[in-house]
Amino acid sequence: MNFHTNGRLVGPRLIALTLCIDLMGCACREGNPAASPASNPQPSTSANVAPPVPTANASAAASPPSIQAIVDAGDRSADDRALDNGRHPAELLKFFDLRPGMKVAEISSGGGYTTELLARAVAPNGVVYGQNSKFILERFAEKPWSERLAKPVMKNVVRVDREFDDPIPPEAKELDAVVDVLFYHDTVWQKTDRARMNQSVFNALRKGGAYFIVDHSGRPGTGTSETQTLHRIEEKVVRDEVLKAGFQLAAEGDFLRNPADTRDWNASPRVAGDKRGTSDRFVLKFVKP
Repeated sequence: MNFHTNGRLVGPRLIALTLCIDLMGCACREGNPAASPASNPQPSTSANVAPPVPTANASAAASPPSIQAIVDAGDRSADDRALDNGRHPAELLKFFDLRPGMKVAEISSGGGYTTELLARAVAPNGVVYGQNSKFILERFAEKPWSERLAKPVMKNVVRVDREFDDPIPPEAKELDAVVDVLFYHDTVWQKTDRARMNQSVFNALRKGGAYFIVDHSGRPGTGTSETQTLHRIEEKVVRDEVLKAGFQLAAEGDFLRNPADTRDWNASPRVAGDKRGTSDRFVLKFVKP
């Protein structure tokens, strides 16, 4: 797993530095079973983008025992475990760098695969605000979400039913992190006021707090035109929109990259079939300065 930040390696451990760099079908979260470095993403034109930085290679480093223990927990469901090979939960949690006691929010928790991982990572005294919109709950998430929330491990999760224009509840203040996994593109075709959404996230975070976005990569030049047809978004769009809200780009991970992905097929898990979990994905960390 490779990720970098302003010339320094981020993550739970420093390692040797080397130069180089989903409802309606897609609220499910998955990853790339054969992660490998991709070509460099298009640079944003925003003035808030940090200059090119070196990449540190952590692909051979084992996950810390605490993270691996989360992934290997015996009370995780068989359905969740079946998604792990395509979603790389250990690498994702390492990138998030969450600690016990942290306050975190997730935009579009869906059925809660990622939410449960977050809850385990900040336990026992942390809190996770898991947000879903009315549309998501009515179309697919109400039953699996409610069932998951009944699990003892989810006792530190606060259910949040709010629209994406303003997803963070007023009581959620000074958050350490906000997470959006494979859903930012859906806010486009669902006509979300994304500027307002990103500002809501910005306001809810503490200074230095992180906004993590993971999504299916669209081809250069496609912008937001394939967010509903292929459930993909051009990375540059996400970068520019989030930076405009006042964030700074702090790090990016390539553990969900797949340069073999032609990016011309529908990445929705209900449509992708055998390709499910193999789409090229960008993983970005923004911080509130």
